[in-house]
Amino acid sequence: MWFALTLILIAAIATLHFRWRAKFRSLQGQRAAEIENARRHQQQTNVDAKAQQQVLFNSMIEGLLLLDRTQKIYLANRSFKNLFGLKTELRGRTVLEALRLHELDELVRRVQVEGQVFDYEFKLPGLSENWLRVNAAVISNSAGEREGTILVFHDLTRLKQLERTREDFVANVSHELRTPLSLIKGYVETLLDGARNNPEVAERFLKIIDRNTQRLDLLIQDLLTISALESGRMKLNLQPVELPSLAAKVLADLHAMADNKNVSLINVLPDLTAVADANRLDQVFANLVDNAIKYGKANGSVTVGGQKLAGGRLEIFVQDDGPGIPAESLDRVFERFYRVDKARSRDQGGTGLGLSIVKHIVHAHGGEVRVASELGKGSTFYFTLPEKPAQPPADLRTGA
Repeated sequence: MWFALTLILIAAIATLHFRWRAKFRSLQGQRAAEIENARRHQQQTNVDAKAQQQVLFNSMIEGLLLLDRTQKIYLANRSFKNLFGLKTELRGRTVLEALRLHELDELVRRVQVEGQVFDYEFKLPGLSENWLRVNAAVISNSAGEREGTILVFHDLTRLKQLERTREDFVANVSHELRTPLSLIKGYVETLLDGARNNPEVAERFLKIIDRNTQRLDLLIQDLLTISALESGRMKLNLQPVELPSLAAKVLADLHAMADNKNVSLINVLPDLTAVADANRLDQVFANLVDNAIKYGKANGSVTVGGQKLAGGRLEIFVQDDGPGIPAESLDRVFERFYRVDKARSRDQGGTGLGLSIVKHIVHAHGGEVRVASELGKGSTFYFTLPEKPAQPPADLRTGA
């Protein structure tokens, strides 16, 4: 009997043991599956986090470069590659290997010594002028150990161009103001020193002073005009304008100036009507005809004409038979203060802003300007206007 009970107990224990082992194995398998799922989830989370990080870095306007502890590239965002025109993979390479720029390699070395470098500017090599500003710093962990280096690049090219434009503008304005002011000052001092007692000399000097005063006034008015046009503060009053009558008015105003050089003024504009600001269009005609008379030949002619183009546009031209414009200057004649012949231009008394004003007014109307010229055969300035109302820029519509 005891033997039978012992066998039954052993069988029961064995059964419980095998069931427990089976359950243990099941639990082990379940636990392993949970661990694997957790590992995959964490891996996917890391991949997603890295992808989000890459998207964030690539959305930055500034170029971003991350270096690891060994000063090799760990990450370079899209803006960085665009700044340097790079297409290849940069990870794992040094700055010198990737960019071949010793100046930037020296900057990385400097950061390792100083810990950070701010507002470092340098020019990229090449034919085009590209400037970058770099802010760089060492990355350290909570224990103070260095983990790597971060460099942020900002494109300064446009700012440098604007700064150079501003400097050129100030220099040109200073020069244009200095010449008439020096003449006025000199003749006033001469008058005060006794020349005023000679009526003939005094009258001649006063006429010179008056002429240079008018030159200063014209320069100031042109500066104010071009400033308003470039900033968008000038509001256009668009109305139907009959071009032949407007051209006739301008030619009549400049008739005395043309007579002084025995220049014939010819108006062959057909019956065209444009939608434009009459006062601003008057400035366009006046500046172009004035230039044609000044720089055309004596005993020559200035012709105003035009035609209707396809697409609801009108093309108007002002033509002279003067010495013409060199080919290398054709693309620059509409720049502020640009002069083909500096000495001759200043003798004529121009401000150097007339053609730039023409360009801005025409562009504000939605038109284009161009010039065609051949040395010894004169020049023809063309501009286009809409026959029907154009949609001017928002700043001009609102007068903002």
